[in-house]
Amino acid sequence: MDYEPIDRKPGEFQQPLTVAEIAAVTRAAFGEGTAVRSAAELAGGYYNNTYRIDLGGDRPVVLRVAPKPARQAKADPEMMRNEHASVPHLAPVAGLLPRTLAIDFTHQVIGRDYMFQTFLAGAPAEKVLTTYPEPVRGAFFHQLGDITRAVHSVRGPGFGRVAGPVHERWSDALLTWFDRAAADLTDAGLDAGDVTRLVEVADRDRAVLDEIAEPRLLHGDLWVSNTMLAEGAPEPLITGVFDCDRTWWGDPEADWPIYLALRKPGTERDAFWKSYGQVGRTENARWRALVYEAKHATALLLEFHRFGMDGELAKTYGEIRDLTTRLATR
Repeated sequence: MDYEPIDRKPGEFQQPLTVAEIAAVTRAAFGEGTAVRSAAELAGGYYNNTYRIDLGGDRPVVLRVAPKPARQAKADPEMMRNEHASVPHLAPVAGLLPRTLAIDFTHQVIGRDYMFQTFLAGAPAEKVLTTYPEPVRGAFFHQLGDITRAVHSVRGPGFGRVAGPVHERWSDALLTWFDRAAADLTDAGLDAGDVTRLVEVADRDRAVLDEIAEPRLLHGDLWVSNTMLAEGAPEPLITGVFDCDRTWWGDPEADWPIYLALRKPGTERDAFWKSYGQVGRTENARWRALVYEAKHATALLLEFHRFGMDGELAKTYGEIRDLTTRLATR
């Protein structure tokens, strides 16, 4: 086997498989006679370890390996299992998703969840979108708005992670997530006080959160870095969407693509709203948007800590304190 892992330090969050482990999970998935010609670890992801596996067929396959259970967060645990549970609900965009070829949550082969998926055609948008002239890039965000709207059209049984548990009220799902994220920060040796104070402020206006009565499907991580584009097309054409492991049932305006589309008005991102529609027109919706912004900022704290980005960590704590002040002045 020709093996190309990413060189990682022993204490890093993402830990690669050995040659023997890659061979073992491949045989378990495709049969004892299966031989791996090559395995190359792919960069860009910050949670799972992802490999391009050549089995000698027309196209390689993708192997995704979750962190060991002890390394996973309380706020967003077992994300690979959450993605697997979400696949039937993502039917409106199924043609863009990789297909699952094999999946194993037993930990009998290795002590981690893993899955094999089809390899999506095209080029990563993260690498090629900026090669297009800026005026043309609006086509990408227009398509992203269409895809997001299709995902948000799916109704759910309750609020929370698709894999469960679900809550009857949106406020319960959201504030429970914050409580678990605060516990994750404490476990990591970080200060959870700012997040705790934010939850106390948000809790005073639970009724505003609970104006959201109908749970809708949220992708949770849909943006440039998790899409594929057609190669050589005259303008950006989305051909694939991947990493659907942060799916939730909730308020569509809490979704990651909504948050990011709002971040840089007056740019090519505005094309997103032409296909998706407008959001946040009421005072209560604008207040909820502050809570959602705080959720995304809180989720980023752990990622910045894991990757030693101390400058971003301090900046994000400041953003959370500012959001708490703005929420309290409602």
